[in-house]
Amino acid sequence: MEHLGHMGWSEEQSGLLDVATRFCREKSPIKKVRVLLEDESGFDAGVWKEIGELGWLGIAIPEEYGGVGLGMAEVAPIMEQMGRSLMATPFASTTLAAQALLTGGTQSQKKTLLPKLAEGAIATLALCEDNNDWDLQNISARAEKHGEVLRLSGKKQLVCDAASAQWIFVSVLVDSAPILVAIEKTDLPDGALRRETIIDETRRSYEVTLDGIEVPVAALFDSDKTRTTFAHIHLVANLLAVAEMVGGTGAVIDYTIEYLNTRKQFGKLIGAYQALKHPTVDAFLDYEQARSHLYGAANCFNEQGTGEIATRMAKAQADKAFSFAADRAIQFYGGFGFTYDCDAQLFRRRAIWHASQYGDAAYHKKQLATLLLG
Repeated sequence: MEHLGHMGWSEEQSGLLDVATRFCREKSPIKKVRVLLEDESGFDAGVWKEIGELGWLGIAIPEEYGGVGLGMAEVAPIMEQMGRSLMATPFASTTLAAQALLTGGTQSQKKTLLPKLAEGAIATLALCEDNNDWDLQNISARAEKHGEVLRLSGKKQLVCDAASAQWIFVSVLVDSAPILVAIEKTDLPDGALRRETIIDETRRSYEVTLDGIEVPVAALFDSDKTRTTFAHIHLVANLLAVAEMVGGTGAVIDYTIEYLNTRKQFGKLIGAYQALKHPTVDAFLDYEQARSHLYGAANCFNEQGTGEIATRMAKAQADKAFSFAADRAIQFYGGFGFTYDCDAQLFRRRAIWHASQYGDAAYHKKQLATLLLG
């Protein structure tokens, strides 16, 4: 199911897709995915080093900051193939953090940190709180100025890859105004991180307690760019999620078809039964639409207005497609499908995770109604 179709692919996208397809297939077979479920860090440090050497972390970082100078359109095929192979790495966290820094960091922060992120240093964002609001500016965590020092307070939840990150960019209120602040690993006191139990066990997520953390005022991002930065983070996060979801949808459909073509009942392959055949076709059509939406959004991502509309449409379609395909896989596998040994479980859990992050299908449809209808 690697057929590209005619989506206006660039040479760079096609090349990256080919390399990423081979790399992810080789480095993240399902047996390894399951082994890493029990690993404390949740990912293979050797594979992460290789990803850094491939230059993938610098794809959407300008050359002046040590990057490749392309954009999110070229990140999408890599993220899609990671999703197809359930590859666990801090790639999405670090890419999103780099985009936050690129959009809203000070010039000094960008010059210092972006080249390190492009080379493979890990970073993540701490945005979510217990209000579960997808509006990133609904914040309770605070930072109070004391001379040239900021004293932080509050808690952040669902902070992916926090234990592996060299930097965590945290959303806080300073004088009642939202802003991001950069926390280095060395700024974290003992006990600041608590690993959370989440639905997608291929991921590592943490609660971060900010109480007692002090950072220099220079750790604040550019306050004039806060609104733009939060809007950019929201859309980049959704585009990365869509790419991973589309890859996962394709993989779980392949997994289902393989079973339908081998399992016999009453002397007949179960794939011949219309009750199984028709929903599988529906899942494939949803997948094709989601993939078209993904690359449509990726290729117009930087266009004012159009990029936001396309990204929200893509997330709504990917949410529908991934959830349906994974759910049908579990159903069609019968009793085995309801056990944790069935790989469809891993895809279904990931679909649920992505629906909970940065907006589900209903949320994005509501936003689209406002954007398109006023």
